[in-house]
Amino acid sequence: MRRSMLAATLAALSAVALTTAAHAETWRMATKMPVDSPEGELFQAFADKVEQYTDGELTIQVFPNEQLGKEDAILEQLQSGVVTIYAEGFNFLKRWEPDLAWVVAPFAFDDYDHWSRFMNSELVDGWFEHAAEKSGIVPLGDPSAIVRGPYRVLVSNKPVAGLQDVDGLKMRMPANQLLMKVWDNLGAQVMTLPWTEVYQSISKDIVQAVTSPVAMVESMRFNEVAPYMARTNEYYQSIGFMTNRAALDALDDDTRAGLMRAYRETGKESHDALAKVTRASLERMQQHGLSYTELDTQPFIERTQQLYRQMDTAGDLPEGFLQTVKDTRGAAE
Repeated sequence: MRRSMLAATLAALSAVALTTAAHAETWRMATKMPVDSPEGELFQAFADKVEQYTDGELTIQVFPNEQLGKEDAILEQLQSGVVTIYAEGFNFLKRWEPDLAWVVAPFAFDDYDHWSRFMNSELVDGWFEHAAEKSGIVPLGDPSAIVRGPYRVLVSNKPVAGLQDVDGLKMRMPANQLLMKVWDNLGAQVMTLPWTEVYQSISKDIVQAVTSPVAMVESMRFNEVAPYMARTNEYYQSIGFMTNRAALDALDDDTRAGLMRAYRETGKESHDALAKVTRASLERMQQHGLSYTELDTQPFIERTQQLYRQMDTAGDLPEGFLQTVKDTRGAAE
């Protein structure tokens, strides 16, 4: 009798364990960033929160440093569900919805809050939905939540104190037609170069300046060859937690609620964490000779707005873009 009762108890415990194992799920999260970078630490904190808030029903396994492949390979894995979250900029979704290039329109937004409202507008929601219909990839929650930057600067080997100093300035740009057009309109001599070649190119005066998130300047050692930094707030950025829609939809309500709670809290923490890192980095670079200034960007904004109006008249802007920028300016939270 005792053996029968023991066997029944063990069988019941095994059934519970198997049921738990069957419901628990592990997601793969791919990133470019090192695990010990500020962003890498945020990603791991997010993973820890997910496990805590879902009572272990969902585990996020973070793969830093492009361990699972480069961008194209990761996007294919994201579509197939092999990777469930890709933590990077939303610009990669342009292949499915070209209008998403405009989420980083230079000198279009008053501040981060204005941009955040734009990112959560019906217009941008529609862009993300169009991309999702073709790719099966959606943003996880508020697309502006996880801040990157936290703001942008222009780093140069000669002083840039205003718009007049941009005229003829040899500037490195990525192969982004919108950014190139804007800075060409501002008077710069634009050149496209890979990010990894910027340091050497500035040291040889092939280019004289580069725009960058402020938090990346020191790690790229740009300040060694370009000792002048000007805050531009050129555009605002976030780290998109691009997610496989089918996997997200398959979660039960409680697990999804825990996942979203972890995402929201990580978003709030990202602002404080990057602000702290930025202050410390600026202090170190200034101690080693960096000259830092905050530009009066109004002349940049006014000239760029003229360009946008011309492009709108020519039909080269997404429909509704300028109106949505206007409608989200100063809107209530």
